[in-house]
Amino acid sequence: MTVIRNSDASQEPTKTTAQVLWSYKEIAAHLKVQPDTVRSYRKHGLLPAPDHVEGGKPYWYSSTVRVWIASRPGHREA
Repeated sequence: MTVIRNSDASQEPTKTTAQVLWSYKEIAAHLKVQPDTVRSYRKHGLLPAPDHVEGGKPYWYSSTVRVWIASRPGHREA
């Protein structure tokens, strides 16, 4: 499996086997909130566990984030 760290949360790889990793910054951009808001979600146990940690920094697969967003109470499409 290919793992891609993507700085543009709106882009997905064209390969179906690739997984894109998002940091707080990419998750925040996708949700249209500040990165500190996403950090707060994690601090309060509202964000799923990271899929990958590198250099002490957490990353989530874009698919993990999308599933989490869809399962949140009050979820609505942007």
